[in-house]
Amino acid sequence: MNKRLFALLSVLVLASLMLFACGPAKPAATEAPVETEAPVVTEAPVVTEAPVATGTLKIVSSLPMTGSSLTQTQTIVNAMQLRLEQANYTACGGAFTLEYEAWDDASAALGKWDPAVETENANKAAADPAIIAYLGTFNSGAAKLSIPILNAAGPLTMISPANTNPGLTKADKDLPGVTDSYYPTGVRSYSRVVAADDIQGKVAANFVKSLGAATVYILDDQELYGKGVADVFEATAKEIGLTVVGHEGIDPKAADYKALMTKISTSNNGAAPDAIYVGMVVDNNASQLLKDKVAIMGDNTVVKYVGPDGIQTQAFIDGAGADVAEGAYASVAGVALDKLPPAGLQFVKDYEAKFGPLTEPYAVYGYETMNVALKAIEDVCAAGGNPTDRAAINSAVFAIQNFDGALGTWSFDANGDASLTDMTFYQVQGGKYVAVGTFK
Repeated sequence: MNKRLFALLSVLVLASLMLFACGPAKPAATEAPVETEAPVVTEAPVVTEAPVATGTLKIVSSLPMTGSSLTQTQTIVNAMQLRLEQANYTACGGAFTLEYEAWDDASAALGKWDPAVETENANKAAADPAIIAYLGTFNSGAAKLSIPILNAAGPLTMISPANTNPGLTKADKDLPGVTDSYYPTGVRSYSRVVAADDIQGKVAANFVKSLGAATVYILDDQELYGKGVADVFEATAKEIGLTVVGHEGIDPKAADYKALMTKISTSNNGAAPDAIYVGMVVDNNASQLLKDKVAIMGDNTVVKYVGPDGIQTQAFIDGAGADVAEGAYASVAGVALDKLPPAGLQFVKDYEAKFGPLTEPYAVYGYETMNVALKAIEDVCAAGGNPTDRAAINSAVFAIQNFDGALGTWSFDANGDASLTDMTFYQVQGGKYVAVGTFK
């Protein structure tokens, strides 16, 4: 083989080897789409299908846990905790964990709810974005302070188990204390599961007349709640022909009320009136007032002694003494515990199994208040919303209609008032309050 031929063959062999080496590159190019079809791209939508949000939802209550009201408020807190336990402290199918804190809005210095403490509580709740419901207050005067603060914070919904002053919800300029300034955003954010005093005061006046009274002397503790219910009582008394001999505010810090009771004992043309109606809470020296009344005018069969739910507590009886309190009357919204609907009776059974005998009627209102908060959370989730959104929770609260709860079947109106209007009167018999009749 000559050199020229050898060189030609070498070039051909080298070229064929280069073509062979390049050959496998084509399959590599055809395999590229396989990489683009990898799960990384197709799994992206899974992330967007996850729950809108998860985490912790915080609920707080603000109630007087110091002072004489504790006998009532402790049962409210117990009932709220019971409802959360029944929900396993979770909501929205387990997507959210529920936390609850019971805040005290009272101070040892006052021995009852304290305006400074309640204001501090409201501001603290407004500043904590994890809090989506504020359950309270117990005293209407406290609510007056908190509503505007919480309304401007989202609004942060406020649900009360006990406030009864009409002016907190009803935009009726004829009612004392009513002002739209409670709601700076223009959106209602306060609701309550208990009937207001425009109902309680009216029923109370008719009840006193039904006891055979023709004359009555009215006292109040000069607070928003006490004076409010006393004013409604007075207006109704005049409408139904019950003579109001006098109406005055008392000093809740007085050492005694013997001089006052002496004056009242001759206020009815030299004689005592047939009844005394007191608008007040137990913390404002209610037991002392009754003791001095009995000391001057005799037991409560002589001059009937009647008050609202603020004195319907065992602390009132214990403070005055069972003998002194015997025969006194007090009203509470709703029906007696043993007359509750099936869900309410089950609540009483569950409560007593965990905490012992239940005598305070406001416990079921605490349970229903937490019921409302949990329903609002679940309703927001069911609608595909985010329960960490305070405004969404508040809207869900006000949308509640025909709710089958522990208090029966009821609805909220546009003002945040429940449709429940029953009122039960209790009388002290043998050292405890006993239901004597329910009225509408």
